[in-house]
Amino acid sequence: TVGLTPIFAVAVLHECVLARLPALRSRMRFFLKNRPDLATLVSRWNGPGEGQTALLSLLRGHRLKALLHRALDPNEFLSDYGLRAVSRVYADEPFCFAWDGRDLGLAYEPAESRSRLFGGNSNWRGPVWMPVNYLLIAGLNRFHDYYGPDFRVEAPTGSGRTYALREIAAHLSRRLISL
Repeated sequence: TVGLTPIFAVAVLHECVLARLPALRSRMRFFLKNRPDLATLVSRWNGPGEGQTALLSLLRGHRLKALLHRALDPNEFLSDYGLRAVSRVYADEPFCFAWDGRDLGLAYEPAESRSRLFGGNSNWRGPVWMPVNYLLIAGLNRFHDYYGPDFRVEAPTGSGRTYALREIAAHLSRRLISL
């Protein structure tokens, strides 16, 4: 889920809010004029979105769709109960790497951890972590505030059905509640 963290860091500013914050608007203009190298890293913040909004995010729409393509794949991260913290792919093929003369790895474990890698049984409580799912759902709702209902993503991946981001957030919420 580390790859999903850019979805967590998103803000949508409505024009009426920006109108009441002239110092912020001035700072935004400063970056556009004087630091185009930095301004280009922030997605769509100088272009109006749904309902006269500005998007502050490091993710552009195409990259968001690419992240969600993998996250919403039932063979990877999407489970019946939300998004997994570790890909299901590692159940059959654990991730392994050599470091400092030792072979280390990460396997998909659907319950308590068998290793100290996650702090033993004190930290690992199964593949679906509520805080990660909550942050993802909140981020998807904020992205929807900017992109609106016409920005659609296939969910689950491979199903052929597309949904608006708010609908995907609602589906994920229902999965979590079913725990």
